[in-house]
Amino acid sequence: MSLLEKFEHPNILTTTTDRLFNWARANSLWPFTYGLACCAIEMMASTMPRHDMARFGMEVFRASPRQADVMIVSGTITDKMAPIIRHLHHQMSEPRWVVAMGACACSGGMFWDSYNVVQGIDLLVPVDVYIPGCPPRPEALIYGMQQLQLKVRQDTQVGAAKRMTGGPMSDHVKMKPEGRKKTEVNKKPEGDES
Repeated sequence: MSLLEKFEHPNILTTTTDRLFNWARANSLWPFTYGLACCAIEMMASTMPRHDMARFGMEVFRASPRQADVMIVSGTITDKMAPIIRHLHHQMSEPRWVVAMGACACSGGMFWDSYNVVQGIDLLVPVDVYIPGCPPRPEALIYGMQQLQLKVRQDTQVGAAKRMTGGPMSDHVKMKPEGRKKTEVNKKPEGDES
């Protein structure tokens, strides 16, 4: 006996609104094109016929943040670009997700010690999926987007909607981690008179 035969009217399916909406959201993710460096080439390659991200419902790359729901940050984020990223993130409609693609977006990458590089996109906006690599292959991006689809399917929007802590363009986010405190090497311990 099939599942539909258990109901009195077999044309009716029952589910929760969360499950229905999350199924629709997970299978129609529209990424925001935000390529900053060499990882953007791999992001473009993931949509080409060899890899074809369209098979999974993620092919509609948008150039406007108001039409997208996934921001894929691929590349090095500089201090000059940081407020723009935050501003574009706040222009995206809810619910929105962020994918950090590449070592530079995840942690600063090989430029981690530079004075003008942000040490990871998670200092600016909340990140849902991290894709490591320098640069990550298109298969890694597709796998990361599939992990995001799993996260979207398990999300709860009804009754417990996501809320950002802080308004648009809030400046409470630290751009750089605090530097190490200098200690004096030849300092005499207290109470030592010699």
